[in-house]
Amino acid sequence: MKISKFVKQTLLAAAVMGMAPAAAMAQATAAGTTTGKGLAALGAGLAVVGGGLGIGFVGKGAVESIARQPEAAGKIQINMILAAALIEGATLFAVVVGFLA
Repeated sequence: MKISKFVKQTLLAAAVMGMAPAAAMAQATAAGTTTGKGLAALGAGLAVVGGGLGIGFVGKGAVESIARQPEAAGKIQINMILAAALIEGATLFAVVVGFLA
């Protein structure tokens, strides 16, 4: 599967935004503790990117399924929303754990 230029740029931007809190903390703390906090913030940023990709793939699959079988749109939409909510919950949990570390 080939990744488009837009997806690559989006992933790079998300990684940079995920590391921004680590850069802010680096100025306020000692040099020894910043590495751990930076890695935790990086992990939280990667969790957000992974959750976004997961929800995007779920939405893509749902739209393709509805296009193939429009009469099943209601059931597909309910399952899509449930899957997106579970992905979002796991992502939120990962972000909180990353920032608490």
